[in-house]
Amino acid sequence: MTVNQKFPSFLQIAFLILLSSKLTSSALPPVIKIAALFDETHGKSQELAFHRAVKMVNDDRTILTRSLVSPDIGNYPWDDSFKASKKLCELIMPGVAAIFGPTSPTASNHVQSVSDALHLPFLETRWDYDFQRSPFSINVHPHPSMLGKAYADFVHIVDWKSFVILYESEEGLVRLQELIKLPKTFSDIRVTLRQLPHGTTDYRPLLKEIKKSEETKIVLDCSFDNLERILSQANELHLLTDYHSYLVTSLDVDKINLSPYTNQNVNISGFSLTASGTRAIESYLKEFPNTGRGKEHMLFSENALVYDAVWTFAKALNDLDSLQSIQLEPLSCEQPGPWADGEKVLSYLKEVDHLGLTGEIKFDADGYRTDFQLELMEKMRSRTKKTGIWTAQGGVNYTLTATEIEGQMVEKLQNKTLKITTALTEPFVIERIFDYPVSPEAKERMSFEERFEGFCVDLIKELSKEVKFKYKFQLEPSGSYGSFKNGKWTGMIAELRSQQADMAAIDMSITSIRQRAVDFTMPFMNTGVGILYKKKKPPAPNLFSFLSPLSLDVWIYMTTAYLGVSILMFLLARISPYEWNESGERELSNNFNISNALWFGIGSFLCQGCDILPKAISTRMVAGMWWFFTLIMISSYTANLAAFLTAAKMDSPINSAEDLAKQTKIKYGTYCCGSTNAFFQGSTIPTYQKINAYMESTKPSVYTTGNSQGLDRVLKEDGMYAFFMEAAAIEYHVERKCDLKQLGGLLDSKGYGIALPKDSPYTAAMSAGVLRLQESGKLQELKIKWWKNERGGGSCSGDAAGNSAQLDLASLGGVFIVLIGGMVVSIIIAIFEFTWKQRKLAVDENESVWAEMWEELKFAVNFRAGDTKPIKRESSRAASKSLLSKSKAESLNKYGVIGDEAKSIKSRGSRKDSNYACFNDNY
Repeated sequence: MTVNQKFPSFLQIAFLILLSSKLTSSALPPVIKIAALFDETHGKSQELAFHRAVKMVNDDRTILTRSLVSPDIGNYPWDDSFKASKKLCELIMPGVAAIFGPTSPTASNHVQSVSDALHLPFLETRWDYDFQRSPFSINVHPHPSMLGKAYADFVHIVDWKSFVILYESEEGLVRLQELIKLPKTFSDIRVTLRQLPHGTTDYRPLLKEIKKSEETKIVLDCSFDNLERILSQANELHLLTDYHSYLVTSLDVDKINLSPYTNQNVNISGFSLTASGTRAIESYLKEFPNTGRGKEHMLFSENALVYDAVWTFAKALNDLDSLQSIQLEPLSCEQPGPWADGEKVLSYLKEVDHLGLTGEIKFDADGYRTDFQLELMEKMRSRTKKTGIWTAQGGVNYTLTATEIEGQMVEKLQNKTLKITTALTEPFVIERIFDYPVSPEAKERMSFEERFEGFCVDLIKELSKEVKFKYKFQLEPSGSYGSFKNGKWTGMIAELRSQQADMAAIDMSITSIRQRAVDFTMPFMNTGVGILYKKKKPPAPNLFSFLSPLSLDVWIYMTTAYLGVSILMFLLARISPYEWNESGERELSNNFNISNALWFGIGSFLCQGCDILPKAISTRMVAGMWWFFTLIMISSYTANLAAFLTAAKMDSPINSAEDLAKQTKIKYGTYCCGSTNAFFQGSTIPTYQKINAYMESTKPSVYTTGNSQGLDRVLKEDGMYAFFMEAAAIEYHVERKCDLKQLGGLLDSKGYGIALPKDSPYTAAMSAGVLRLQESGKLQELKIKWWKNERGGGSCSGDAAGNSAQLDLASLGGVFIVLIGGMVVSIIIAIFEFTWKQRKLAVDENESVWAEMWEELKFAVNFRAGDTKPIKRESSRAASKSLLSKSKAESLNKYGVIGDEAKSIKSRGSRKDSNYACFNDNY
């Protein structure tokens, strides 16, 4: 330290002497003495800042233009308050305008009592929680209650729900009262207090306990000298990971050496009292370039406060100089007497408004600093960066833009390889099927993606392209997704909470209890609880199942109705004169004989029509009613035919969860340790509560140790066991095992999400990436690939469609039997007709029956013969019958039957079905 730094220069003194000789009067003394007290151990940097402030004030001719500030400094041992008080009395004896320092509590309290007695302004730069300030004390340091409010505002805005406060001394508890009181204001916040051990510099045992507790949010309140040591030991225990956040209460977080943690993405935050980029700092650094680190840094908060205290006092004297004057007087500790101008200087100090190294400096009526601003600093690689500001009125306000935040995320992920935990579950992660034999040793040498594939493997691959990160898969040893047992998490959740993994990618359901333990991205797949069941075997096919739409009684009544209507049509046609037609001379004919009546009825019933139609009103009435009857019957038969033929395939003893709850014959269960079981245990719906009570009470247990075991049990127990599992898995297995099906709809709605450690910095980026994949249709493509196409997917889709829309031969075989039977009967009748006719001809011709049949058969099968054949000659018997018919016709003509009727009788022979049946062969 040079002489010029301790005392005004010779030129400055000569200037003041010359100036005093020319001026008859002056408001301020030419030389204004100020006293400062610093401890010998920790006050060197503050003393240097004090001298630099005095020099800057004296060099700046815009302030105190007619006076120079002359410092008088005293040093004392840190732990010796007696020597401090003795040194103070020596400093004030010549007369001073103010006292600066010290920072130790005992020495400061003694200086406060002296300043009160002598009415000497005392400018402090230490933290002091006392709300009953000494009348002549002015503290440039912000009040600890306001700093505590800043810490509480930060915790609230970053939404810390649980954190640990590591404090070094009881003073820290006083500083952090606002944080400690947070649980009283917000019931969902949990605060744990842990004190750093005294008498040792090894904090690892305490840090291990914190690591074991899985707390990732830490408020660190300790001296600046211990900060780097604690962070170094925390790094050794892997407590400086991407998922740990530290709030450092020191106002010099930007002075910490963070170069050892360049590659750690730990979030270290704190507030800085020095205002970056202000004119005061630029001028100061221009005059005195910084060469120190840590506490030796020129802008270290304690040093900056001392600098600002000197300038605040100079500003107050400058304001006083324009209106009033003061005179310095000798002061004594042994014979205390108040300084006459002390209150005058104090009043101007409380009214000062100055922009210094620590921002805007204002005081209230009690001498507390107000309206100050803190800068929020956060670690970025090997340094800290301003990310926001804090004010008493507005709280914490972040100043980063969306582009800057995105850039930070890209920078964090750039050199980061995320560890992704997963398990073997179809079709999310499955082992590849190789076209050639692969030994176990060769498989061990393969990378994860060479050995395994699946939906989640492809999902992470696409997500890494979208968010730009590198990754490495690892299998969770037990394959457990994670459950909360005996106060601890297991499986993948435990790996995430202990930072052994960065993400968990599997079909993990997003539940409330898991959401409290870890973070989830937005769902990449929506699903719900469904019921897996084995299809019922269809009954043995019935050849005559086409008769099922109508009962036996209806078939009998319908046949009877057909015969009755046909006979009624025959009778009415013979009774009604309007059904008779003239077919020749004095001859009438009727189309509705018994054969035609039966043919008309069957043609109408089968909707094929008939070439014989009724003409009389009575017969038309019968025909119309018969047509209406057949319309209804055929429509009813057609409508019910498909339902009856497929009813056996669709029949199932249970169709919903309600059906399961109402019976006990068919057992049902879930995976013992998953979200599906938790759904039933926590449900308030009576049906689901009943199902849960049944599953818990059934012996032997209906629970399984995994979904695959539940699937096997459904298949083996053949309709006597149903399994509750998530619909996405059911859909996958139903696509490949055609004897399985899903009963009813979904019992709830949930989603699968990618899990990350709680408060992971990557959650938002991953969620945005999943959303973009969903919007682009990539997620749907992956689902179609792994559900419908790969590993036998879609093999049951056609079968399911066929089962519901197609009928097999066994179901309609009876129709073919009826058809074949009808054709066989028709052939038999044709043979009978053929034989009967040829036998009569053979008898009449006195020829062999077989020869006649052979001749007729040869003509029938001779396709060249055409559609005509010659009339066989008549025998003597046939001729005699013809003559008899002719004689009958002549007799009828004799008795007056003439014209067409006689001709008809002559040509047709005996007319048995005419109205003239009364005539017999005698005529």
